[in-house]
Amino acid sequence: MQLSSRGRQMSRLSGIRSIMEDIAAVGNGAGSGEWLNLSPGNPSHIPEVVAAWHRLTREALDERFVESSTRYGPSRGTSELVEAVVDYFNLTYGWSIGPENVVVGPGSQMLSFIATTLFTGPDTDGVVQPLVLPRLPDYTGYQGLGLDPGGIVGLEPLIVPEGRHSFHYAVDTEALARQSRMGMMLLSNPANPTGSSIEAGELKALIETAERRDVPLVLDHAYGEPFPGVVQTRLAPVLHSHVINLFTLSKAGLPGERIAFAIGPAELVDPMVSFIANSALHAPQLLQAAVERSLRTREIDTLTTQHIKPYYKAKRAMAEELLTGALPDSMDWRLHSSDGGMFCWLSIDHDWFDDLELYQLLKRKRMFVVPGRHFFVEPLDTPFLRTHGKRCVRLSLSCDEWAVAEGIDRLGEALEELRVNARAGE
Repeated sequence: MQLSSRGRQMSRLSGIRSIMEDIAAVGNGAGSGEWLNLSPGNPSHIPEVVAAWHRLTREALDERFVESSTRYGPSRGTSELVEAVVDYFNLTYGWSIGPENVVVGPGSQMLSFIATTLFTGPDTDGVVQPLVLPRLPDYTGYQGLGLDPGGIVGLEPLIVPEGRHSFHYAVDTEALARQSRMGMMLLSNPANPTGSSIEAGELKALIETAERRDVPLVLDHAYGEPFPGVVQTRLAPVLHSHVINLFTLSKAGLPGERIAFAIGPAELVDPMVSFIANSALHAPQLLQAAVERSLRTREIDTLTTQHIKPYYKAKRAMAEELLTGALPDSMDWRLHSSDGGMFCWLSIDHDWFDDLELYQLLKRKRMFVVPGRHFFVEPLDTPFLRTHGKRCVRLSLSCDEWAVAEGIDRLGEALEELRVNARAGE
């Protein structure tokens, strides 16, 4: 039996599928001995955060089980959660949104897929208007959103050095202006994998492009404000006629429950509600009740400011110090600058370095990382992508401190091993 062209697009081994396979391998033991898993974006188990969601879920189970779990509900989301979202964001940012501006979905990944399916693809002339990722590298899960071959375009960034072992990416606004076809733009802000927050001038350019091209700009705030605040963002979320904002509870401690919501213009949100009705009926409802309570009481703010933000700020500082000690100063490595976050994004600019070779070597050392190429868009056939796109690696900082420290040590050993082997082969 043959898969359709869209079936082949969705069934290929993507970067996110590889990460999920690594998670499964660790969960299944993958042989004897303990693995160091610096691969997935699981949030850390911060005791106060875990305890709060446990209590909130138990309260929802005790008080709302019948109405939440034994009955179907509205595709937009439960009226209680939608109203809580409206009140929370109007109070926090001075917005004037209503229920028509909100849709609750089973995770921000699914909301991204819904938006991509609705706003990209063949136009009336059969020409594919693609999903444009304006700031590579970006979340590897975006690489699998397109249903059409050639349906995703990623724009290469500008690289800005910052001293001996640091750098950052910037949006190439000129390349954005030259992009001829566009159905929708999408980016994570703050960015996965780099942990960087977009600059005001870059956001202005993106919004102006969305207005000029009359396409949606989808901003995924999975790591930013107002929660979980894993990264200190420079800009508050914006309300605009061409912007869809995505917010999720995953990095605030509930990755397994797949609860997220989109806020945007009613004319863009309403088709998303229909998509959910036609595909999944609605998002899981019991945890919607727990999330609603966290918003109503503003307990989510307490978790963010008192526990999540300081935890990841300290974790990032620890990792930076360990990397400086473990990686040879003679090696041309650079860490992407960040305002916090649960990842470290490294560039190793040497001809002997290849991200997949490092990945395989570290697997033999019982450690998982994510090859950097998964955060760019295939095919990696430009000079930039053939070099830089294969010379990066992402480390997750969400495991225990001892595991991060041991993982960074193993990374340093592996890099030295790759360099020595390359010299021996010359």
